[in-house]
Amino acid sequence: MAGSTTRNRLSLPQQYLFLQRSKTIAGEGVLRPRRLEWRFPAQPTPLSRSYQVTLVLERDGTPDVRVVDPDLRLLAGGRDLPHIYHDPDRLCLYLPGTGQWDATKRLDLTIIPWTHLWLIYFEEWLVSDDWKGGGKHPGEDEPDEGNRAVRRSLRRMRC
Repeated sequence: MAGSTTRNRLSLPQQYLFLQRSKTIAGEGVLRPRRLEWRFPAQPTPLSRSYQVTLVLERDGTPDVRVVDPDLRLLAGGRDLPHIYHDPDRLCLYLPGTGQWDATKRLDLTIIPWTHLWLIYFEEWLVSDDWKGGGKHPGEDEPDEGNRAVRRSLRRMRC
């Protein structure tokens, strides 16, 4: 039913409140009528470096996650970054159109933990040059012809 999806969507103020009240997520944010921006430090393991990350969610949009510091391209030493969207660089945390994330799901329970997990795989990739985080890449195991949203999202990915 079309109404049930809309009714269960979390608003930007609800998402902001969940982020603010989380006992496990540090950070600070700005809430505007059509946009939520949350800046947070991420240190995926005790031995990891610390990253400064920005998450932006526009009303009726999808989460946009960027590592602000350190520069991931500099850390990669000239190698192509794995599993990101380009222009500008954004983390690829889930496959759009598959239901892994939608506006009914809390950012503090999905996108933020997935960001830490992505960073763990990134740090391992820096050493091994082998992305072990899984995920779909354009041209690999193309999805069913009938799922236009998945095909479109795979074409947009350059990871």
